[in-house]
Amino acid sequence: MTHQHPIWIAYLVTALRYFIFAGLTYMVFYIWKKQKFGRYKIQPAEPKKSAVSTELKYSISTIFIFATVTLLVLRSPLNEYTRIYKNFSDHSAWYFIFSVFAAIFIHDTYFYWTHRLMHWKYIFPYVHHIHHKSHNPTPLAAFSFHPIEALVEIGVLPLIVLVMPIHPIALGIFGTYMIVLNVIGHLGYELMPESFMQQPVLRLMNTSTHHNMHHHYSKCNYGLYFSVWDRLMGTLHKQYETQFKNIAQRARRANQQQVNKQLNIIDS
Repeated sequence: MTHQHPIWIAYLVTALRYFIFAGLTYMVFYIWKKQKFGRYKIQPAEPKKSAVSTELKYSISTIFIFATVTLLVLRSPLNEYTRIYKNFSDHSAWYFIFSVFAAIFIHDTYFYWTHRLMHWKYIFPYVHHIHHKSHNPTPLAAFSFHPIEALVEIGVLPLIVLVMPIHPIALGIFGTYMIVLNVIGHLGYELMPESFMQQPVLRLMNTSTHHNMHHHYSKCNYGLYFSVWDRLMGTLHKQYETQFKNIAQRARRANQQQVNKQLNIIDS
């Protein structure tokens, strides 16, 4: 965001990201096409309406906090201390691409350890328990944080712009990646095929099942984008890959049954 843009743009962009990615995804999977995607549902039960209302309420406050911190970083005198660059010629195109991936990896590490901190017994009951009101999360839970946790979550932004040169557009790409993966984590549906876990690299990327199990069991699966830290620190749920496989197989069988049913109708 440049100095020419009015302040309200930051709040509009943050809100649009949430309602476009989280809101529309919720409408598709939980209202418009709920029957069609039912076979991919991780937890068969429907989320409680009270939990969905809580997700939306706290997400609105998070939008305000995220946008405010973004403004402080990009528009206030604090910007002078960051390493944000605005001229593409200052760094190569390769560095631009690298900076996006670097931001993602920094965030993944930051999230894992701050997430572990949020589960500390002296913090969880007062802060992180808000997010865990969603035992059966929906995409609307992507921003459902206590205000203190929202500040911790967006704290990765000043960290990134202080430690590495990064262009505002790279930050925008990173921010979009963040909300998309966050929505997938809270989707409540597992859309990945069984083969996903058979690929050495892909199996290190988190799935909807990974974070859904965190909401269900709490003391496991703390990672955001990747399961690397969970695997290194022994916090990956022992049944994670098995549960993923079971859900994927269930969906595959349901799809095959539907195909067979359609073929029988054609034959008859």
